[in-house]
Amino acid sequence: MTPASNPAPDGPRPMTPELANAARDFRLRMAVIDRETETALDMTRDRYGRTVHASAAAAARAQRDKAAVEAYTTHLAPHADALLDAARRALDELPPARHLAGWRAVLDGLATSATEIRRALDRPAAPGSAAERTQHSALWPHLTAWADHSFIASNLADQSNGQQYKAPLTEEEQRMWTERAQAAQRRGELELTESWYAADGQPITLAHLIEDDDSTLVALRGDPDAPGWQVIGHYAHEYEAGKVLPAPVPPGVLRTDVSGFNRPEPAPEISLQELTRDVVEAQHAGDASDALLSATQRGYDAGPMVRLQELLETSSQFASALETVQGRQIAARLSALGRQIEFLTREVEEAAEDLGATVAVLPPHRTPVLRVRPRPAVDTTPPTPPPRASTPARHR
Repeated sequence: MTPASNPAPDGPRPMTPELANAARDFRLRMAVIDRETETALDMTRDRYGRTVHASAAAAARAQRDKAAVEAYTTHLAPHADALLDAARRALDELPPARHLAGWRAVLDGLATSATEIRRALDRPAAPGSAAERTQHSALWPHLTAWADHSFIASNLADQSNGQQYKAPLTEEEQRMWTERAQAAQRRGELELTESWYAADGQPITLAHLIEDDDSTLVALRGDPDAPGWQVIGHYAHEYEAGKVLPAPVPPGVLRTDVSGFNRPEPAPEISLQELTRDVVEAQHAGDASDALLSATQRGYDAGPMVRLQELLETSSQFASALETVQGRQIAARLSALGRQIEFLTREVEEAAEDLGATVAVLPPHRTPVLRVRPRPAVDTTPPTPPPRASTPARHR
């Protein structure tokens, strides 16, 4: 086993901040690698996003895989097992909550990926060979698993260093401050500023409570738009609140199978700006009709109007996944807008077909204007410019 692939069993155990920093440095390096790879892959695509230089794209991905392996070897290989151990210890000490089972599954998946990466690092293929490229390509999903999800392990490992929340208010003070905040909310003077989830799965929200032109920073537990929320503390400023309130845990994801480092190949797409230009340059009704039909096209290479509907539907799903009163209300609005876009798309499609069926061209009196005018002859006297209209002097 290589020294870089696992820490010495009798060596000093790394401190938790060191473990979290190692994972953070790996994620930052992977973000740079991803950005550089996307830039290289963009050079291999045409104007619609289709790959036209397959060999160059394959070379860019091979370089990406190699750089990712090097980043893991440098930043995470010596610390991965220790980080997972610290995260599991912290997880065992957390109060019961809905998200703990998912976090435990993430840690198990990271452990599996670490084992696969370590096995490859212990038996590296010949440098520069096709076998090495194949080995690195097979490791890419495991490397991106750590890039996508190691922040959960880092956060858990940091839990042991976090502050222990202690309720600063008595029951009577909590009731009084909650009533004041509820009254301010009814007046429209409770301004929410920040929200996160605590380790027990409860939402924490900071808000400015405004009374008689005076503002007090308060912390709320629960959904501010649903019955039952309470004020759990008041503070002079955000820094003071951050020192004593429950520490935030990583937020969730809309779709569990999405990776920021494994995006699907972009589908061919024509922009609305280009379709508008096609209509401007068209002379036949059929050409303008084709531009409109491109905007409403469905399927793999869907047009902009269909993509807009997809955006609204996905945003509606996101708002609903917030599991708040306002989130559900906004989800309903976005869903209704999506249905309107669907209706509008069908209307545009029918109008486009009718336009194409007219079998017409633009009349010849719509004559183009030359953008470059002919220069006058050398011996021609330039035309006299029109006299400037005299402007009366303005007096103060």
